[in-house]
Amino acid sequence: MRLTDTAIKNAKPREKDYKLFDGYGLHVLVTRSGSKLWRMKYRYRGREKLLSFGPYPLVTLKHAREKRDEARLMLLEDLDPSEERKRARIEKDREREVTLGAVSQEYLNKLEKEGRAPATMKKLRWLVTLIEPQLADRPLRQIEAQDVLRLLRKVEANGTYETTRRLRSTIGSVFRFAIASGRASSDPTEPLKGALIRPTVKSRSAILDRVELGKLLNAIDGFSGQPTTMHALQLLSLMAPRPGELRQAQWSEFDLDDAVWRVPPERMKMRRPHRVPLAPQTLAGLRELQCHTGDGAFLFPSARNWQKPMSENTLNAALKRMGYGSDRITAHGFRATFSTFANESGLWHVDAVERALAHVEGNEVRRAYVRGEHWSERVEMAKWWADELDAMRRSTQNE
Repeated sequence: MRLTDTAIKNAKPREKDYKLFDGYGLHVLVTRSGSKLWRMKYRYRGREKLLSFGPYPLVTLKHAREKRDEARLMLLEDLDPSEERKRARIEKDREREVTLGAVSQEYLNKLEKEGRAPATMKKLRWLVTLIEPQLADRPLRQIEAQDVLRLLRKVEANGTYETTRRLRSTIGSVFRFAIASGRASSDPTEPLKGALIRPTVKSRSAILDRVELGKLLNAIDGFSGQPTTMHALQLLSLMAPRPGELRQAQWSEFDLDDAVWRVPPERMKMRRPHRVPLAPQTLAGLRELQCHTGDGAFLFPSARNWQKPMSENTLNAALKRMGYGSDRITAHGFRATFSTFANESGLWHVDAVERALAHVEGNEVRRAYVRGEHWSERVEMAKWWADELDAMRRSTQNE
C-alpha cells in the first residue's frame, strides 16, 4: 500500500525503529527519537544497498518519489545510484576548487618554469590581479562570456584599452590551459572578439632624418652624465638591440677577439639565442667601456648596486635630459631608425635586416624554410651602419 502524507505525519515513535514502505524499495525509517528519514533499498549486481534521501517533511513525499525514480532509471542503465551520487559530489567539490584565480596562478607558474622573461611575468601577474574583485573565486565552469565582459568593461571604462585587450587575451590563455587539462570545456573570451574598444596603435618615436640623427649622435657623444650611460646610448645606436637586452648585457657574453655578442635565449624576447656582429667602432666603444665596468659582471651596472643592471628608465631619462623627449625618440626607437635606413638603402636582404633585429618570421610556413642567420651579410651590414652613423655625426658636428 502506497504511503500518504497523513500516514507519515501520524506515525509515532516506538521502542524500536520501524519502517513505512511506499513501494520499489522507498520507505520512511521512523526512529525511536521521532525522526522520520527517507531511505531506498535496492539491489545492484546481486548486492543489497541503501540510499538516503533526507528527513521528512523537509524532503516531501513527492520529492522522495522523484529521487527514487531517478535511482531506478540509473539501475536500468546498469549504474549504481550510490556510486553516481559520490561521483557527482566529487565533481562538485572539484569544480569549487578549480577557480579562475587558482588556475591562473598555475598557468603563470607554468610560464615561469618555461623561462619567460621576468618583465613579461611581472606584467602577466599584474594583469591577473585585475580579475580578483569579481572572478578569481568563481569556478571556471560557472564563468560565461557575459561575466568576463562585465569585468573587461570596468577596466575599459578607465580608458586603458590596451590593458583591457591584454586582460582578455590573458584570461583566454588561462581557459585554454584549463581546457587542455580537462578542467574547462570552452573559452568564454572567444565570443568577445570585436566587443571591446580597439586601442590606437602608437609606434615608438624614432628619428628617420639623417641630419637630425647626426645631431642626436653628437649630443650623445657630449653627454655630461654617467660615462656608462653615454656608452649604452652609443652601443644602442650601433647594434639596435632591444634596450632590455643591452641593459642586462654581461661581459661573459662578449667575445671581442671574435667580434661577436652572444645573447642567451633566456634574455631574448622570443627565447632564442641571438648573435650580434660587432663592427670596429662597436669594438672600440666596448674596449673603452671595459675600463669602467670590466671588473664586474654587467656592462652597465646600477650606480647603486653593481650586482644589478642599470634601471630600465635610465636611457630614456638621459635622452630627455638632452632634449629628446619621447615624442622625438625613445631607447627602443633606435631599432626603427636602423631598420628604416637599412631597408631603404636597398643594399641588404630584408631577411638579413630582420635577423639583425632578432625578429621571428610571422608566417609559419615561411619560417620553416627561412632558418639561416645571414651572418656574413650581417657582418658587412654592421660595418656599413657604423660607417653611416660616423658620416651623419661628422656632417652635423658644426651645426
